[in-house]
Amino acid sequence: MIDLYTWKTPNGRKASIMLEEVGLPYRVVPVDIGQQQQHEPSFVALNPNARIPVMVDHDAPGGPLTVIESGAILVYLAEKSGRLLPAGVRGRSEAMQWLMFQMSGVGPMLGQANWFANTAPEKIPLAIQRYMNESARLMGVLDTRLTGRDYLAGEYSIADVATYPWVAVAWPIFIAMLPDSVGTLARLGAWLERVGARPAVQKGMVVPA
Repeated sequence: MIDLYTWKTPNGRKASIMLEEVGLPYRVVPVDIGQQQQHEPSFVALNPNARIPVMVDHDAPGGPLTVIESGAILVYLAEKSGRLLPAGVRGRSEAMQWLMFQMSGVGPMLGQANWFANTAPEKIPLAIQRYMNESARLMGVLDTRLTGRDYLAGEYSIADVATYPWVAVAWPIFIAMLPDSVGTLARLGAWLERVGARPAVQKGMVVPA
């Protein structure tokens, strides 16, 4: 059995989508970050960085294994299940490249854009513009990457699992704030619908429910 410590964020939903995709049994342990539960000693003992998601695989060789960081969780589950990470050198490299693109760019920039535009107690126009523009640029990179292919690494992979929750959350914001930019991202919009239609994605996106 796998324990998934998670909450209703794009990073948390990466892990639940992946678990649904590979069909491994898991138990959800909600960590309400709105109530600061990620800072409770019992959780910090699992992840000193006090961030969700955290996964504990009780069936790992040698005993329970704790895995922190959403990208590391995706790779671990892909290797454990033999799914969503190509075995060939070229396919694996492409999937890992676009996973890293999400981890280093898409997540941080879209997260900052959302925080400054919607959560910050003080609206700072320069910060909002800076992060919205960079987020729009990254969306354009994804759209270009999808030229002639259905998924980021050619076949559906952990790169799509990692990227989808972030784009799904950001899309309504872009429609409201940068409608002209969204209108030029037809391939990304089609990808969003394609990935979002997967039953495992739909189930993973509502964890914890």
